[in-house]
Amino acid sequence: MDNQQNEDIRSRIRTIPDFPKPGIQFRDITTLLLDPEGLRLTIEKMAAQVDGKVDLVAGVEARGFVFGAALAVRLGTGVLLIRKDGKLPGATIAEDYALEYGTDRIAIHADALVPGARVLLVDDLIATGGTARAAVRLLRKAGAEVVQASFVVDLPDLGGADALRSDGINVSALVAFEGH
Repeated sequence: MDNQQNEDIRSRIRTIPDFPKPGIQFRDITTLLLDPEGLRLTIEKMAAQVDGKVDLVAGVEARGFVFGAALAVRLGTGVLLIRKDGKLPGATIAEDYALEYGTDRIAIHADALVPGARVLLVDDLIATGGTARAAVRLLRKAGAEVVQASFVVDLPDLGGADALRSDGINVSALVAFEGH
């Protein structure tokens, strides 16, 4: 990832210090979403990083839905919604994952994909990787081949992208911000 090449994306992401608690530098992508040219560039650059054919784009709730849907249109695929458990009607399959204090659970429709489907996982940001790793486990449980995970922002100091790579996932991000 060449951060200089993507300065046009980085410059459209606002940093809010001390949110949600002191010491955290919150990387706010809403300013990027509000900018039509920034959003267009983001989707173009994310699509350019896709390595090979994908059958389906899986977006993680909620900001992953925005980027996932736009990428799906660009790539000519459908979009699969990975939601918090209890938000989808009908039969679902789910996966638990650890939080700082406790656990959470994500789910997809049980019939959301054909086994063997090549899936691109998409979210706005990768931090510790807990949700993204759970999404990969969930997609694999459903029979998908997760071919890549794509993010707008990577926080490399938190290790999430490296954890995904250790799970055998090709990870791409447009920009990286040091720190938390």
